[in-house]
Amino acid sequence: MFQPSQADVRRFFCGAYDKLQRQLPMEPIEMLASEWIRLHPEYHAELADLDRALAAMQTVDPARDNPFLHLAMHLSISEQCSIDQPPGIRQAVELLAVRLDSLHDAHHQVMECLGQMLWESQRSGRPPDGQAYIDAVRRRATAA
Repeated sequence: MFQPSQADVRRFFCGAYDKLQRQLPMEPIEMLASEWIRLHPEYHAELADLDRALAAMQTVDPARDNPFLHLAMHLSISEQCSIDQPPGIRQAVELLAVRLDSLHDAHHQVMECLGQMLWESQRSGRPPDGQAYIDAVRRRATAA
């Protein structure tokens, strides 16, 4: 399994943004990333400056979103849905997207569920509970 470093992730997203801006050919994963990047113009300034993005790894501002983590979560959720892993996640995300009339908004809610699942796993020392994750997404999809 590929486990990129924090710097690798920043280089990837900054590179995808650069290719998007310059209309250069992209790999399929860069094309997917560029779609999420387009939906987040608030991150464009950070994606435009790789050196600043790499230097910013040394500082953490809890009051600010991490655009690289956010975009990586969009990619993770997209990949989970494309292969339906854990089984049932594709349908749960699709139902939530229909309810919200927005795949983008659905992803943001799924991120909360994904974060909760990972936090629970780390806290308990057990593997991530994929079924609890899917159930949480489904609850959001069927909420009144």
